Amino acid sequence: MARKKKQSAFEDLIDLASMLPWWVGVLLALIAYFVLHHYATAVVAPAASVAQMGNVVASQLGKTFAMFGQYLLPFAFLIGAGISAYGRHKRATLFTDAQEDSSASVLNGITWQEFEMLVGEAFRRKGYAITETGGGGADGGVDLVLRKDGEKFLVQCKQWKAYKVGVTTIRELYGVMTAGGAAGGFVVTSGVFTQEAKSFAEGKNIGLIDGAMIKNIQHQPQAATALRTPQSASATTAIPGCPKCGKDMVKQTARKGANAGKVFWGCSNFPQCRGIIPID
Repeated sequence: MARKKKQSAFEDLIDLASMLPWWVGVLLALIAYFVLHHYATAVVAPAASVAQMGNVVASQLGKTFAMFGQYLLPFAFLIGAGISAYGRHKRATLFTDAQEDSSASVLNGITWQEFEMLVGEAFRRKGYAITETGGGGADGGVDLVLRKDGEKFLVQCKQWKAYKVGVTTIRELYGVMTAGGAAGGFVVTSGVFTQEAKSFAEGKNIGLIDGAMIKNIQHQPQAATALRTPQSASATTAIPGCPKCGKDMVKQTARKGANAGKVFWGCSNFPQCRGIIPID
């Protein structure tokens, strides 16, 4: 992995502000300006004796810092606030576009950064507080940290398009969860999971969300429940929302026909709604 380029303190302030809500960045800019302006305009009394020279020099240096800082710090916070506002707008736009696009290729037509933003927005609309770590990128890792009701959950995004997500990814997330004291985790992919991955996730409080579930959430953002907090069972038992009406699905077993004996998700609003989701 390439070493991260060293940043200046100015760039660090911008990064910090960009991770906060935009209005917090604006508020910090105002506070920084008024506080530093107070010190920048303060009168430094001349030294009355040699013993006071050190204090006068320190006061003058502080005033000089405040003179420049009263503009630089607010500027950094405002840039960060702008980045935060733009990111919030882009996430909302991605989510709206995904809702309006019914084609199956919509998830594969975006970059992995946009995929992470879309997943984060879906969780945010489910009431989670989101921290985007940027740890995943194209090569894996924890991409989002969720917090809800005092508990922490980790999310790994895998936009592998036509590929299946295997058990190695689930094992890696489980190890990070254990080491980090997380209450649970989610692996989200635009594709599907292997049976081995599903089996390993059982009982480990890991939610597996595939492309079909993401599409379901996009089209029923209020009613769909695929992005719910995982319980003691794995996400293979997470309850998806109906692709037709958005109500919770229930597991059912086909009693006749070519699929007799097979388990599938059926709409809880049956017979008014006949939406189904096959279970592999």
